[in-house]
Amino acid sequence: MINIPQDKLPKGCKMIELPLIGDKRGSLAFGECDKHIPFKIERVFWTYNIKDGHVRGDHAHKTCSMVIFPLGGSFKMEVDDGKEQIVLEMNDPHVGILIPPLVWCKLYDFTPNAACVSLASEPYSAEDYIHDYKEFLELTTE
Repeated sequence: MINIPQDKLPKGCKMIELPLIGDKRGSLAFGECDKHIPFKIERVFWTYNIKDGHVRGDHAHKTCSMVIFPLGGSFKMEVDDGKEQIVLEMNDPHVGILIPPLVWCKLYDFTPNAACVSLASEPYSAEDYIHDYKEFLELTTE
């Protein structure tokens, strides 16, 4: 589980803890739109087979919100609102982080066989991505 107080997360970020059901057969976590996930999910994608030393994400969105959950293994997630940054160890499949628009997110230091799932509030749009950190900082100080 992510061991960080909610008020230590950058602006608009939020820890999302899904209900967890477990018994002798294993564990099941679930989430419902507008109840556990704070938006209607328009896109789902997962990232896996990340080679050692490679980075995923490393961008922000102009209007899209996302929630990212680790599915297996672990990785580090850096979230940055232009003023505050924090690095989180992502390793609990029923705990994710809400990444609102205009928050930079970088995933790295993946363990072997690590995987994560991303739930997005909007369909894919190349125009929504901010890949240049300097441009991101300019947008967050307006």
